[in-house]
Amino acid sequence: MIIDLVVAVVVTGALVVAGLTWFRVAQREHYVPGRVRVIAALWRSRSGLDATLDAVSVVLAFGAALAVLASGGVRTTLTLLAVPAALLGAAVPLGLSVRGRTSRLAWTGRLKRLVAAWAVAAVVLGAGLWWALGVGATAVLAVTVPLTADLALAVMDRVERRLSAPFVAKAQQRLARVRPTVVAVTGSYGKTSTKGYIAHVLAASRAVVASPASFNNRLGLSRAVNDHLVDGTEVFVAEMGTFGPGEIRELCALFPPDVAVITTIGEAHLERMGSREVIAAAKGEITERAKVVVLPIDDPLLARLAERCRADGKRVVTVSTQGAAADVVVDEAAGQVRAGETTLPLPDGVPHAVNLGVTLGVALALDVDPAGLAPRLTGSMPRAAHRAEVHAGAGLAVIDDTYNANPVGARAALDEAAALAAERGGPLVVVTPGIVELGPVQAERNAAFAKAAAEAGARLVVVGRTNRAALVAGAREGGTEPDVVGTREQAVPVATAAAGEQGVVLYENDLPDHYP
Repeated sequence: MIIDLVVAVVVTGALVVAGLTWFRVAQREHYVPGRVRVIAALWRSRSGLDATLDAVSVVLAFGAALAVLASGGVRTTLTLLAVPAALLGAAVPLGLSVRGRTSRLAWTGRLKRLVAAWAVAAVVLGAGLWWALGVGATAVLAVTVPLTADLALAVMDRVERRLSAPFVAKAQQRLARVRPTVVAVTGSYGKTSTKGYIAHVLAASRAVVASPASFNNRLGLSRAVNDHLVDGTEVFVAEMGTFGPGEIRELCALFPPDVAVITTIGEAHLERMGSREVIAAAKGEITERAKVVVLPIDDPLLARLAERCRADGKRVVTVSTQGAAADVVVDEAAGQVRAGETTLPLPDGVPHAVNLGVTLGVALALDVDPAGLAPRLTGSMPRAAHRAEVHAGAGLAVIDDTYNANPVGARAALDEAAALAAERGGPLVVVTPGIVELGPVQAERNAAFAKAAAEAGARLVVVGRTNRAALVAGAREGGTEPDVVGTREQAVPVATAAAGEQGVVLYENDLPDHYP
């Protein structure tokens, strides 16, 4: 009985610690079912020690479960295997903590319901294992928390949708009452910046409300409508994101767009969706209900989508940054953009010309005279936070491009940083954990970025283990040996000292602390 009590207490404690650890990951991953196991696998793949300890914990747990087949001292010994198994289940991966360095567990109503459901299931399963195989078998629960957490997420996702239905319905009712023109924006990258550009440009002649920050899912857009849409709003600019096929179609059913915009089809979410073609189809759902569509046609995938939209009777406003025949043509070399019959100067602070192009495409779609937009394009365009933000004063210059990096944006930020370093006559330092969610091309893209940084003369500081191997290999191919640190906090003094007073530090991406 004493042994049973000790094992039960240890397993329960380990379950609590492991559960809180992995539910913090679930919260940081937006409660998407399946993501806990993805992150767990990432930790194992980046640390041989974690992988070994994880395997040992599983072997010990199942060994303890076999105690029911033995008797006497052998049975006692096998049962006690549950203790180290459970302790390893709580401790591995090494470095992933309950509290976190930068983001603590937030006890929201949703998290409380999720943890409660998981805890009830754990008690029922634990009791069943104890009754059928003995107390040692309960250690299996302690070493399979990522799996059971994902199962709880999948079950509770349906519950949460039902609970949030009145909130979403309220947003639909408000949208129907205010009746603004809805401009929906999606894309692999550039959504938030383009949304800001559209709101900035249209504000000269229309009462505009844009969904704040990255409120781009079902609940985020509902909150944007409920909190910000007021009587008299003429245009609502809604950013729409997706983790997979069908999500944008649902958003458009809830918040039907009059004008649909796609900024780019890139490699973000290749890990989730598998190919650019699948990504294009998922993003293309935004056009299904819209009467007018704004598309950059330099990408063949979007050019074909434009043809299909025309065939469906939609008005299509085309955009090009590469000289194609289009309604809006951006000429970066000449520093100008032609929208319809009007030619305007390119404003400062636009790292991705296509974003400005589709912004002016929206103006054409809403029958706004581009000639009247010239004052809105004077000076710098607004930049979303942490998207290639430049902070330059008398001393060190910092470029903050830490939000949700992608290969194209990272290269553009690198070029901007290199140009600024040359202008200031100081060294360039690049601090990065690399880019994630690129699936089969992730190592290749990170190595290419590191090589480009090295060839630009940058000192590279690699943060964390997520992309360490690829970044180090790329830097070496480019002719330099990078610095390697464990965390962003460790990287800052290294980068600051290397850059000096005249230098430039580019912070390219900043992964949450639940990544290795």
